[in-house]
This record gives sequence, structure tokens and C-alpha cells, in this order.
Amino acid sequence: MTVRISAVQHLRRLRGGSQSHLLRASDGASYVTKFQNNPQHIRVLANEMLATRLGLALGLPMPRVEVIEVSDWLIAHTPELRIQLGGIDIPCHAGKQLGSLYVGDDTPGLTLDYMARELLQDVRNLQDFARVLVLDKWTCNADGRQAIFSRKSPRSRRYQATFIDQGYCFNAGEWTFPDFPLRGVYGNNSVYEVVMGWETFEPALSRAEGTDAHTIWRCAADIPEEWYERDREGLERLVEKLSERRRIIRNLITDFRRSPRNPFPNWMESPVVATLPARRPHELVDVR
Repeated sequence: MTVRISAVQHLRRLRGGSQSHLLRASDGASYVTKFQNNPQHIRVLANEMLATRLGLALGLPMPRVEVIEVSDWLIAHTPELRIQLGGIDIPCHAGKQLGSLYVGDDTPGLTLDYMARELLQDVRNLQDFARVLVLDKWTCNADGRQAIFSRKSPRSRRYQATFIDQGYCFNAGEWTFPDFPLRGVYGNNSVYEVVMGWETFEPALSRAEGTDAHTIWRCAADIPEEWYERDREGLERLVEKLSERRRIIRNLITDFRRSPRNPFPNWMESPVVATLPARRPHELVDVR
């Protein structure tokens, strides 16, 4: 595969478990960059690329992902390009890293990573929280759903949600699917109050259920092989398992709906489960 962009400048460290860095690239854009030797797992790079591409195919608001080449020279001349492991700072790896287009703005108040309940109700695309649940249940996101909220200018009153950080889909580095009702969901129930029934999850739900293995494979085919430890058979099994799991997305959402959290208080119709035969979550097998 051809690397289209390269890092030209380090901007700053970023918060989070993957210890990402914000880099300016040769195309003039800035990218949130996860490195191969991040503290979580090298496969979170592959996960981020595959799950984000699937999300974009479902029509979800997610940042574009790219392979970004980081040179030995830039790392050697940038003391901040370090990863902390076990209390020791080590240099970030050179080579192909995962870059997610930076959609934030450094002007105070224009980009937020947390919003109180009363502000969430005024988010422009609040229904997308239900739609991204389709992706998170399909891919078994083992993390809570992450989002950032941005507005174009100080005069803009309403924020737009963008969904970020898909690295823990497929159970992070494990590539297994231990489904639990409260995995992959947003921490504040109020974003789900717009859910009235299955139609709220559209068109993402129908698109996911109609995605064939060939389409999934196109999203995975050009992931750098070092990101999944050159385990081509493992990647093929992952694609096959995702194809199978299309059949149980409604079941998994129903499990969340029936959980003690009661996330959909305004649901107005009887739950509908997939008509195709499906294994329940406890029957799913390890894809390794």
C-alpha cells in the first residue's frame, strides 16, 4: 500500500490511554496519531482503521483515518515524541502510524470532550448516538462510547457530535466478542431519550445488516500488516465474524434496552429481534 501522507511537525501530546500525539502532516492537515508501540496494543491501530471505515460506511460522523508515516528523523529531533511504559519514557516507533483527522479547534469553548445533560439536549445530531450504538454493538466495542463536541464559531449556539476512538472495538487486542449489555455505550443516558423505536437507528441499522463480507473486507484489505502482527488468517477470521454478527445486532441492542439502566424510556413499540437465526452473545466463539 502507498503511504499518502507523512508527519512534518509535532504539535503536542494528547490525553488518553493510547498516549496519542497531534501531528501536522504533509497534506497540511493535523492528525491525532496513535503509534505502534502505544501502551494499549498494536492492534488498536488496525481496530481504529477498520471500525472507523465501517462507521463511515454506515453514515456516522467520524474523522477520516489515514496511514501517516513518521520518520526516524522527526522522532530523533522531537523530545516530546515519547511513550511512557512502566514509568519509563521510550521513543515512539518510526514507520506507519494511525492518523485520525483532527476535527477540534483550539479556541476555548469551540471543542468539548464532555457536556452536561442540559447541553446534550441541544446537540444538533443527537440521534447519531443511537446510530453509533449499531456500530459499537456490531464490533463489540469494549470501551465506553467516546465523542467530542464542536461548533464552527463562538456565535454558533449548537454543537455537533463526532465519534472518536474506535481502538477498543473487537475487544481491543484480543479480537474476541465478549458481549455485555453496557459495553460500547455512552455514559449519559440522556442521549438515548430520542429513541422511540427501531426507526431511530436508521439508516445505520439497515446498512449494517446489509453489509456483506466483501464490503467489510474492502474496509480491512489495506490495513498495514504490522498493525495486526502479520496475522492474515486472524484478520480473515475477524472479517468473517463481523459478517456473521450482522444477524445479532438487534438482539444486542435489545439486551441493552432491557438492562437495569433503562436507556430508552421513550420506546413506543415492541422490540423486534432479527429474523435470521443467531447465536446469543454467550454462544459466540473466539475468532483467534
